[in-house]
Amino acid sequence: MSLASRAEADISLALPDRPGALADFGDALGRAGISVEGGGVWVHDGVGIAHFLVADVDGAKAALATAGLGRVVANPVVSVRLAQDVPGQLGAFARRLGDAGIRILVQYSDHDHRLIVVVPDSDRPAAQAICDRWEQDRVARES
Repeated sequence: MSLASRAEADISLALPDRPGALADFGDALGRAGISVEGGGVWVHDGVGIAHFLVADVDGAKAALATAGLGRVVANPVVSVRLAQDVPGQLGAFARRLGDAGIRILVQYSDHDHRLIVVVPDSDRPAAQAICDRWEQDRVARES
């Protein structure tokens, strides 16, 4: 199933590279009753780059703004479930996107073992079609 039908989105923001920055982020969302469904934070050149999957995008943006954590960008996502017991699934799926000329901007897994992918807006319909086909193939193999 695609995440677009579930109204989840990737939110991203820059966090300072300091102890407690991720705690401030998590506390702000927690106070607002917003759960993260997957994601992570990576520090690069002194800046924490946070990407998290949430269902309540507007609530997350408001909570993080109120906490003074800076500008939040939200992007729709596409997703697939990889066959965890089959080596090479990430490469095979990413190759389908690459062969279609689709750039992957962000990739991570959610708490339900789905691969979450953010692609450029112009590529989202094609990426969604590839995800849908991948899911159909996966279900057919499991039947």
